[in-house]
Amino acid sequence: RRPESMASVLPKLRALRDSLRTKLGLHGGPSTATVAVEPTRKPPDACGGAESCCRADDDAGDPGCCRADDDRDDAGCVAPTVTGGRILFGSQTGTARRLAHKLANSLRTRHRVDLQVTDLADYDPEDLVKEKVALVVLSTYESADGAAPPDAARWFCKWASESSRDERFGMLYLMRVKFAVFGCGNREYGAERFNAAARALDADLARLGGERVLRRCDGDESSGKMEEQFHDWVDKLAVRLNPEGANKGGTKRGGAKKVDGRASAAAAKAYAAKENLAAVDADADKKETFYDTDDEEGSGDDDYEGASAGSEDGMDMEDMGGDKSGEKREMVTPQLRAALTKQGYKILGSHSGVKLCRWTKAQLRGRGGCYKHSFYGIESHRCMEATPSLACANKCVFCWRHHTNPVGREWRWQMDDAETIVEKAVSEHRGMIKQMKGVPGVIPERFEEGMDPRHCALSLVGEPIMYPEIDKFVGLLHAKRISTFLVTNAQFPDAIKNLPAITQLYVSVDAATPETLKAIDRPLFGDYWDRFVGSLTALRDKNQRTVYRLTLVKGMNAEDAAEYAKLIDLGKPDFIEIKGMTYCGTTSGASNLTMENVPYHEEVKKFGEDLCMARLKQQGGDTGGELTGGTPKEAEYGLACEHAHSCCILLGRKDPYLVDGEWYTWIDYEKFQDLSASGEQFRSEDYMLPTPHWSVWGAEEGGFDPGETRVRKVRNHPGKDSAQSSPRPTGD
Repeated sequence: RRPESMASVLPKLRALRDSLRTKLGLHGGPSTATVAVEPTRKPPDACGGAESCCRADDDAGDPGCCRADDDRDDAGCVAPTVTGGRILFGSQTGTARRLAHKLANSLRTRHRVDLQVTDLADYDPEDLVKEKVALVVLSTYESADGAAPPDAARWFCKWASESSRDERFGMLYLMRVKFAVFGCGNREYGAERFNAAARALDADLARLGGERVLRRCDGDESSGKMEEQFHDWVDKLAVRLNPEGANKGGTKRGGAKKVDGRASAAAAKAYAAKENLAAVDADADKKETFYDTDDEEGSGDDDYEGASAGSEDGMDMEDMGGDKSGEKREMVTPQLRAALTKQGYKILGSHSGVKLCRWTKAQLRGRGGCYKHSFYGIESHRCMEATPSLACANKCVFCWRHHTNPVGREWRWQMDDAETIVEKAVSEHRGMIKQMKGVPGVIPERFEEGMDPRHCALSLVGEPIMYPEIDKFVGLLHAKRISTFLVTNAQFPDAIKNLPAITQLYVSVDAATPETLKAIDRPLFGDYWDRFVGSLTALRDKNQRTVYRLTLVKGMNAEDAAEYAKLIDLGKPDFIEIKGMTYCGTTSGASNLTMENVPYHEEVKKFGEDLCMARLKQQGGDTGGELTGGTPKEAEYGLACEHAHSCCILLGRKDPYLVDGEWYTWIDYEKFQDLSASGEQFRSEDYMLPTPHWSVWGAEEGGFDPGETRVRKVRNHPGKDSAQSSPRPTGD
């Protein structure tokens, strides 16, 4: 709580501030801060014509002088009536950048307000005092240090934070600057971390004496309605900046009504009155326009304890983002559906998806199978990659899905029934297989087999065990004699305990310490480590095959073999898969990972060897003497398999999978289905098969099936050592 002494001083400081503003000419009457205007219309050729400039891309560095907002239905090259200001953005994945340009386009073409768009990475914060108007679109990025501004905005936000608490700047430093902040966040990260960067910056700018044009709006990605929240905020902001020019270009949304396709000045005033916003006097000088800030808590001193956090007019973002009827919304929004469809996903219902794996296509053409074919004997051309839940509870830095999928800590969406999802998944998968007909090299027999899937990799995207009917979903797959390879991200231990028999159950073990887990997985849960440990422990009671799945990231977890070894006792997994991260470019902007973070196959193999030896030392075993399964005889785990093409290796528990010196990592799928259908208790050793020679550790084939035809693509990687023969992962 604020000390009483501070409460008694604040009114006096506000009075002093207002007095100084009046003396300096910053008030022309009550709340009449001014911005120069020039109400003239450009000739059609001033910007190259509407036909050319209005087609500029939203994300272009210079979107053009009259690019219309997406929802705009009337355009003209109208000269701005409000100039002199800047739109600043701090973006990690591109959302804030896109919205900043959309804001500039909308203000310019629909509201006749022309502001320059600038990346905070290229902006000197000390220039802020020179701006008349500063609108900030800022995302909050979940980093190893917690909720933070994007990398590009960190210096600006640090400057604002330090300056607002530096007595040398004072509470009138930004008194000539009008500002507003829109935050891009996700409520699933918790109340304290939700839009933390935008909330902090908004308060800091207020402490420095800046005047809010409009209260901060906390955009919520998890609501699925952040675009609507943004547009509502922009419409209100435009009336504040230029009431007379509000919606001059026409709009489909609420606000000032259209007259012959354009908003009249009277309609703009009516809208301003309805929204309790300041409106310009009809007799005011046309060279000036006014916007009110008194109703917006003055300089923002009340934000000392975050009192004004929220959106315009007292409406909380929970209200703006939710359905007032209380009905649950669909997980996949139209925008998300479009993004995932563009990536090749087939969206099933409202929250599920299926996609054709490149290894499925490869084995249809006789060009080799994935690592699961080498390690466990699946038929890659008969494998369906799917998920009943596109949502996840993590935002891993190495995620090759570019974080286009939703996130959540619990199921809060509409739910499709399991039967519908399974039927649609198989149908869509067959449809994608059918498209391979006629592709050069497709083997007819495999094409026919591919139409009848026998395996399902539940690792497409998201967290499959979040789906409330996951047990029924798995049962329906088994009823079709489709095996299940389910991957979970170690944040839902109770769901793991309640799972029915899975052909092979994976838990992603992306880090060995709380600090690295937070940095790599960026989990939504605050108690992420307890959940992680609980998930590993839950594997102990599973009678079917269990796997720790490690993704190595050089510079982050690739040197932690000894720490990983300490986690083995928690779950006692049957196998440990270790794979190098797959570099997926910088499309998402969600991390700073580069090819330098991708380990080579030999480095992954060395890590596996070190892990086995670290485990043996921790158990006090003899590290010398006879080798079995590639490791000392007393070692609990051995070096079982490798798939050099995927930069992936498999460590296996010697008991029971090493029999008379031979590995038994393959699966008898028909026997598993019979055992599963019997209703009787069974164990993983009941459905194991011997591993072929070409798949075992150290084999000349490196895990590539000699019955397949290897096709080596010619690649040109500038700067890459052409002499390096050890591959890096290209995806599985």
